[in-house]
Amino acid sequence: MYVNNLNIETLDGRVLIENLSFSLAKGDKAVVIGEEGNGKSTLLKVIYGAKELSSYVKISGAIVANEKIGYLAQELDAGEKTVAEFFDFSSFPFAISPKQLRMISQELSMDEDIYYSPVKVKNLSGGEKVKIQLAKLLFGECDLLLLDEPSNDIDIGTLIWLEDFINSIDIPIMFVSHDETLIENTANMIIHIEQLRRKTTPRVTVARLDYSTYVEERLFNIERQTQTAKKEKENFEKRQRRWREIYEKVDRDLANCTSRTPTMGRLLKKKMKTVKAQEKRFDKEKGNLAEFPDFEEAVTTDCYGASIPNGKVVLDFSLYELKIYDKTLSKNINLKIVGPKKICITGNNGIGKTTLIKKIYESIKDSGVFKVAYMPQNYFDELDPTATPIDFLTDGTKEGTTKARTYLGCMKYRADEMCRPVSGLSGGQKAKLLYLKMALSDCEVMILDEPTRNFSPITNPSIRRVLSKFPGAIISVSHDRKFIDEVCDTVYRLTDTGLVTV
Repeated sequence: MYVNNLNIETLDGRVLIENLSFSLAKGDKAVVIGEEGNGKSTLLKVIYGAKELSSYVKISGAIVANEKIGYLAQELDAGEKTVAEFFDFSSFPFAISPKQLRMISQELSMDEDIYYSPVKVKNLSGGEKVKIQLAKLLFGECDLLLLDEPSNDIDIGTLIWLEDFINSIDIPIMFVSHDETLIENTANMIIHIEQLRRKTTPRVTVARLDYSTYVEERLFNIERQTQTAKKEKENFEKRQRRWREIYEKVDRDLANCTSRTPTMGRLLKKKMKTVKAQEKRFDKEKGNLAEFPDFEEAVTTDCYGASIPNGKVVLDFSLYELKIYDKTLSKNINLKIVGPKKICITGNNGIGKTTLIKKIYESIKDSGVFKVAYMPQNYFDELDPTATPIDFLTDGTKEGTTKARTYLGCMKYRADEMCRPVSGLSGGQKAKLLYLKMALSDCEVMILDEPTRNFSPITNPSIRRVLSKFPGAIISVSHDRKFIDEVCDTVYRLTDTGLVTV
């Protein structure tokens, strides 16, 4: 598969991709990275040939793909279908053996009877939805895989399996992910989409490097270009100041020169001519100075939370039985948190982590003892889809609106995005909005359900640094291994018999 001079432009005139060319061959594992809203998912959809594209983008250039393409969407919309209807093996052009079903269900840590389940797809956990999509792709015998956020919401065991799968398969894979560990362990090609100059100018960098090397070289080049530009600018300004001193002296001498000293006057005029000629050379030289690097920086803002005394009980939680509908997921759950602890709850998909953390949030909120902020897995649990980002952050006053615009600008929201209904934002932009709300809330406790899953790998290190310095308590659910290592001081695993310290 190859792409030649691809251009993607939104119908309102914003250019997402310009003159992009690259090829994918056997063994290529290309990760697409970039900040939220830069067009990563759109690029995958364009290559796949998604039908709905004509409703929001214009495309030019060539895409030659003779392969059978398998596409995993970022958000699975199966309507009212059951899992059995989603798989519908009668629609496959070839028979799938029980051995194949068993092998793939084992690799994905799914029950073998999942393929015939009467449960509606919409009622599955986020990780379970990803797994059934992966299973269906594996049955399809594709020649090229396009995976949009395959690492979202899947448990650590399945993440490790996904890494092994990407590394072991021969066919080319192009994927979008925010999981730095997954990217570091799999990608051998980077496609980095940036939006520069306040999101008015696109740039795409294609590098056949592993991610760690790419980041290291990118930062080295940015630093080297910055230092070169800084040094040239300082030298140029130093010479300009010296030139200005000479110009002003000659100008004064000319003004003080009398008619009785015509020879001196002629010499000063000649010198002034030379000085002015130097000014023209300065103007030309200025255009040839090394430019400061233009790059898309990580976006974040500090969390101005309130601290919690070391001996203060934040949570003393007990639950005999954790259930979803009529299904018991876990029993005898006990969790006590004292002081500004940062804990993480892990566990297999479908074990009930999101249900549990919601109950913990409600328990702390209902106690009224602490000011608590909540970032749910389903953003619309906290976001009104019809509201704008400014509506969500502001208190309605002019000062509040100005403050909201300032902070949204720091998070690289364009002016039109600040006034757009939340339903029209990307997953990452919604995550930024919830993060901003928490950062500005002066809360003492943060409840976070998969907080880093929609931030770019460029921004995530900054988010982790900020959260690790938060002075209050953090109770989180996450499968992000870097978040767990760098932010959390205690890790629990939710099992069917309760919480176990890891």
